[in-house]
Amino acid sequence: MEWKFDFATAGSIHFGCGKIKGIVDLLTRVDGPVLVVHGKNAEAASQLTRQLDSSGLAWESFVISGEPAVDTAAQGAEAARKLGAGQVAAVGGGSVMDAGKAIAALATNPGPPSDYLEVVGRNLPLTHRPLPITAIPTTAGTGSEVTRNAVLAVPEARVKVSLRSHWLLPQAAVVDPTLTVSVPPAVTAATGMDALTQVLEPVLSLRANPMTDLLCEEGLRVGCNALMSAYEDGQNLEARTKMAWVSLLGGLALANAGLGAVHGLAGPIGGMCAAGHGEICAALLAAVTRVNLRCAAAGRGSPELVRRFDQVGKWLTGSEHASAEDGVRKLQAMRKALHIRGLAALGVKREDFGTIIKKAQVASSMRANPIQLQPDELMEILEEGSES
Repeated sequence: MEWKFDFATAGSIHFGCGKIKGIVDLLTRVDGPVLVVHGKNAEAASQLTRQLDSSGLAWESFVISGEPAVDTAAQGAEAARKLGAGQVAAVGGGSVMDAGKAIAALATNPGPPSDYLEVVGRNLPLTHRPLPITAIPTTAGTGSEVTRNAVLAVPEARVKVSLRSHWLLPQAAVVDPTLTVSVPPAVTAATGMDALTQVLEPVLSLRANPMTDLLCEEGLRVGCNALMSAYEDGQNLEARTKMAWVSLLGGLALANAGLGAVHGLAGPIGGMCAAGHGEICAALLAAVTRVNLRCAAAGRGSPELVRRFDQVGKWLTGSEHASAEDGVRKLQAMRKALHIRGLAALGVKREDFGTIIKKAQVASSMRANPIQLQPDELMEILEEGSES
């Protein structure tokens, strides 16, 4: 690995229990009304809007129901323009934060949203800076509060793709673990496995660098035990805090080192069924890791890749004597313990596997996978991921 890299992140990061209580101090630094983007559960958003009311700062809300599509982002952008918004505050899970970032970008950039989408659009660069974005996660999963892309569904193409720009990095990320305490066990499991994926894929990525390696090592060492504890007791604030930390580390890592085949497959699958992104990643993680490891052991990939897999095994298990295979077994055991459903139970049909593979092969995340996986290997992953 070359000791030469760039590293980009949010303008500022504010981490810790109770950080939501001081958020208005960040928002009043920007002129103009606030478009508050949030999910159907407005409880977390109300902690923000009460402060806005007290400060006298004008605001309106825009509700995201489910995972956002391109049309949703366009509607939000129109709402921001109508309000004359000076900024966007997105409080919610990864879908809400992605929607908020896309809304902020489309509010200031002309033309149809498809102009700026990768894979299915023209993938043009943004020509105007988005509205300033403050991102407040309420789940520990995507790390979207510190990433430079916004994932949107394109229903007509049956795929999820990204609107991507370095300008999409939020001006501020406010990570308050207390906002995640009410997340139910099934969502905790799915989003937590997504967070774990996002500290595993970047350390194996073709674009890994010394900074992201540090972030991933910390996340992998902390993540497994913290996720199990948060799943078993949602009121365990220490475990919730650790998972918020792992999620943040994953966002920082993926924004600078990329991801891999889990996310390369998850994009097409997410556009073809109603399952959540975290559930899909959780179903695929062990299978992708196992197949990548087998290919690395056969001499495919960089010379140091097997050593990296061995390190991942040690970090996942907490044992310096563990092997890469032990790491895979740990992921398989976690999937079972967390009652992660297979792709078949999520509504993914076997007859769609060929289409999924074709779309995955051109996905941006797949380009950073350490192995150039062949169609039969991707098929094997989908079959294993489909098992209950």
